[in-house]
Amino acid sequence: MTAMAHEPMSAQDDTLLEGFLALETPHGFRAELIEGEIAVTPPPDGDHEDYLSLVFEQVLSKSATAMQISGHKGLLLPAGADKPPNHVIPDATLAPRALRLFRGAPSWMPGDGVAMVVEVTSTNPRKDRKDKRHCYARAGIPLYLLVDRDKATVTLFSEPEEDYSEFHTLPFGKAVPLPAPFSFDLDTADFL
Repeated sequence: MTAMAHEPMSAQDDTLLEGFLALETPHGFRAELIEGEIAVTPPPDGDHEDYLSLVFEQVLSKSATAMQISGHKGLLLPAGADKPPNHVIPDATLAPRALRLFRGAPSWMPGDGVAMVVEVTSTNPRKDRKDKRHCYARAGIPLYLLVDRDKATVTLFSEPEEDYSEFHTLPFGKAVPLPAPFSFDLDTADFL
């Protein structure tokens, strides 16, 4: 992750961040602070979890590098201009097992060492398609896998800068090549 210079937050941003950190969401809901907006998401439906399970199963059995997977790990990521830091919770955060990245990590950890994040679209697909993508790219997370249920596609974003400069979108049913450290083709036949 690249260090970024930040202007001091405004009083409004301080209030927003304090309010976000003090939120008490109902059981199973999750709150995120993304690009200066608070988003509260209800518990995922079964199809959402099925897609994640299919990805997890393949990563754990086929990845060239042993991986750890955290579902719903809080990431503290750099913000866009003049906004409080992003507090994002990917559907899945993957890191090489050798790093033991999650052991001892705070509730909101930086994205350093994360190899890939995964999102499955749900109640607000725009957040997954655009806002979160920008957060992950600015943090330097090498890979972002988006399972877009509405479009029946899988997109792999890579080469992070302010946004990802490379992306490949394939329809459900096609294999998605995952580069190192994964180095295998993600089979999406069961996504249909």
